[in-house]
This record gives sequence, structure tokens and C-alpha cells, in this order.
Amino acid sequence: MTVADSIPSATKAAVRIHSADNVLVALRDLPSGEVVEGITLINPIPRGHKIAAKPVAADQYVIKYGYPIGVATRPISAGDHVHVHNVASSLRGGYSPMPGAPHRLSPSPSTLDRRVGDWTFEGFRRPDGRAGIRNEIWIVNTVGCVNRSSERIATAARDLVTPGSGIDGVHAFTHPYGCSQLGDDLQNTQKVLAGLVRHPNAAAVLILGLGCENNQMRLFLDELGDYDPNRVKFFNAQDVTDEIDEGTKAIAQLADYARQFKRETLPASDLALGMKCGGSDGLSGVTANPLVGRIADRVSAAGGTVLLTEVPEMFGAEDMLLERARDPQTHEAFIRMINDFREYFRKSGQPIDENPSPGNKDGGLTTNADKSLGCVQKGGTAPVCEILPYARAATPRLGGVALVNAPGNDAVSTTALTVAGAQMVLFTTGRGTPLGTAVPTLKISTNTAVADRKPTWIDFNAGLLADGAATMDELADRLWSLVLDTASGKTLAKNEQHGYREITIWKTGVTV
Repeated sequence: MTVADSIPSATKAAVRIHSADNVLVALRDLPSGEVVEGITLINPIPRGHKIAAKPVAADQYVIKYGYPIGVATRPISAGDHVHVHNVASSLRGGYSPMPGAPHRLSPSPSTLDRRVGDWTFEGFRRPDGRAGIRNEIWIVNTVGCVNRSSERIATAARDLVTPGSGIDGVHAFTHPYGCSQLGDDLQNTQKVLAGLVRHPNAAAVLILGLGCENNQMRLFLDELGDYDPNRVKFFNAQDVTDEIDEGTKAIAQLADYARQFKRETLPASDLALGMKCGGSDGLSGVTANPLVGRIADRVSAAGGTVLLTEVPEMFGAEDMLLERARDPQTHEAFIRMINDFREYFRKSGQPIDENPSPGNKDGGLTTNADKSLGCVQKGGTAPVCEILPYARAATPRLGGVALVNAPGNDAVSTTALTVAGAQMVLFTTGRGTPLGTAVPTLKISTNTAVADRKPTWIDFNAGLLADGAATMDELADRLWSLVLDTASGKTLAKNEQHGYREITIWKTGVTV
């Protein structure tokens, strides 16, 4: 049984996600005294929060999604509110699979939909064989000192972007790093920036340096590797009289190169989608995340690539993902990534269960495992095929899920998904956020209230599911159409429409 199977009709007030669960999730604000599935509510239950479906003894597991999300800190009566006041995390310091845990491959997702062969989009075929969904020119800085210069160049060059110009946009992606960094920290900056330069949504790229930074241009070009000098131009601002004029001239040359690319019909196997959630609430794992999981299964079924990150939000959901590992090597690589991230917390003297955030808790998420088990619904049911280090690109046309090593922070993780190759990010949210990364970032609300309140942020309302206004199958078809239309350039994501485009690099080391 999946989360999607449990979505109720409009007449229901709460849902039991899995048959083994001892809690229900409220689909709307419920008053005390209301009877839900034969249970009288002892106190008011806010939307997205949990209700005890039966008595839970102290120290007994609280079960949601069929897995433990924590332990009761005191006896809980049927009909009681189940949250931080009576539940504590049960996460251990290190993860190890249960003895005899299977290394089983999930059934092929190609059986999920017979329309796989009909799924296409209008994209740009790049010389390296990958596909882009935008034909943009990007400006990538080696160092934060030239942030404003790169933005001024982008502004000066935007007159190149006119109807029929063949250029979808000129964008500068600023950051504060590239100087006073050492070791792994500097290497991560270089890898992230090189990943942006290689990204298929960028038809052409200008690399702008200063000249005296740690991230020297020659070192960065070494990290970048082979490149087409017609597609990539670069210079240091210290070496020219007027960097804005020089940059604008370079962009004009790059635009001539970029105009050769035209949209053409491409198979859905060329899609690489990043799946992300932020500002989650108690409905995230009931509406928007499993809906995005349906899209993940379609992409995987078509032979495309699904990217999932937010490693701390896999803590407590490891077993759910491990069951889908493609082979023992992937199984072991995932365990290493999980335990390495736990060690990262310990080295910093931080608890591994200091999650969810205050906003998440207000929305009904009680423990890290509660959040994690809902979070990983975005990966659907397809095989886990690849475990990626931070700032590493995924295999194109993977036919499954790649897990990307990065934290849960919205800006850092969406950037990591982009660098891993996501041409688009599907971002679910119960609280709302304007954030957008370098690629189209579709915001999918978990509830109707946030969709109605923030129409300039939200692209799609999965809250219709909890309202009983649409079924999961209906919403999956609608969202899939939006994904294909966005990939084809027929629709712009709200972050593109309103200029919310940024990158954030994961910093872990010393600043000199």
C-alpha cells in the first residue's frame, strides 16, 4: 500500500496512511468532540497534525507510513493529539540495516503506464548528447568579488533577449565564495561552478574572474576540463579596462553561438528532474510529495533520471529507500552516505534529530523520521540506481533514482540538484517560499490555503487531493502535463516569471 492509495474522499476528515499506523492525519482543522473513524477527539487537532488511532503506551513506537517516527514519552489515549508534547525521536547515532535486510530490486517502473512511448517534450539537443529545456546564457563567477559586475553584464546584455531572438535569457549566478577558501571547501566551490558551466540549460557561458582569488581562472578551467571555446568565454576583470563592456561583447559572441540551437521533439528519457520539499507540513507526505512521486515514477519508466537529495531528511527513512537499491553496491554506498552525514553532525557537536524546523513542527511534523518518511515519498517507487557525491553529475537516462549527497537547506539542495543535472526542480511546500534555483522550479503546494494566498509563488495545488476535489490519478496527469509544457517552453515557472533565480554553495570548511 502506498500513500497515494490512502487518499480519502471529500467526506473524510482524516486519513490513515498505512494499515499498520497507530495514528491518523487530520485533513482539516478538527474540533474536540468530533468523531473521526469511530474515535472521539479529546482535543482540537490542527490540519496536518496526528491523532492517536488507538491507545499508545509510554515508550511504545508511534507508527506512521508503516514505520516508527518516534516513541511516546507518556501514555497517549485514542483521540488525543500526537505531537512534540508526547513524542520523542527514536533515531540512533548510526544506521545499520536490520539483519537479513533484502537487497531487492523493485519491480520495473516501465509497467506503471502504457503511455511511456508517447511522452515527449520540445527541448534542445546539445553537442554532448544531453538535452536542455532552456536556451539561456549564464554568467558564472569564480569569486564573489565580481558579483555586481556579473549582474551589470547580465542587465546590459538583456536586450539580446527579444521575441524570436532564440535566447531565453541571460542570467548571472552570484555567490560569496572563491577566495579565502582552502582544501575541500575550495574544491566544492570549483565543482559546483563547473557543474553550472556544463549544465545543458545553458547554451553558452561567460566565466568572470577577478584575478587574485584562490579560485584562479587556470585552476578553475582545470576543474572544468574540456570545453568548446565557442560555447565558453572567460576573462579576469583585473585584466581589462572596462569589464562591463568586455563582458557585454563576450555575451554577444556567445549569443551568436547559442542561436544555432532550436527546439526539437525529444523523448521523456532525456528528462532529469530534481525533487525537493521545503517549508513542509503534515500534509506534505500525504498530498504533494506522493504526487511528485508519481511524476518520479513516470520519468523513471520513460528511462529518465530522478534526483533526490536532503540527506538529513532521509534519517529514519533509510529502510524505505534501501529496499529499492538496484544492487548490493548501491545498497552499501547509500549506507555509507547516510552514516558519513551523521558523522558530519557529530563532528560539529550537533544532534542528528534536530529537525524538523519550527515551521515544520507548527505544520504537524513531530520528529526527523516523521519528516523523512514523508520527504522520500517524492522519489516514488522506482529503483535507487546511483549514489552521488556532492557536486557530481548523475548518469543521463538513468531509468531510476539517483540520491545526491547534500543537506536539506532549500537553497543549497536545489543548487545541488541543478549541478547533478536537473533541468527542472519540482519543489513541494506546505508553508510557501519564493525561492527558485538556476533552473525552472515548480512550486507544488500541499494545501489549498497556501496556493490561494501565494499565487505568485505556487505553480500547482496538490491540496485539491485533501479537499476531495480531485483524485491522485487526475492530479498526476495534470502535473505531468505541466512538467512537459514547462520543459517545452510553453509555460514558465513562477520563479522564472518573477526573477527568483539563485545558487547557494555548501560551505563546510575554514575561511581565511
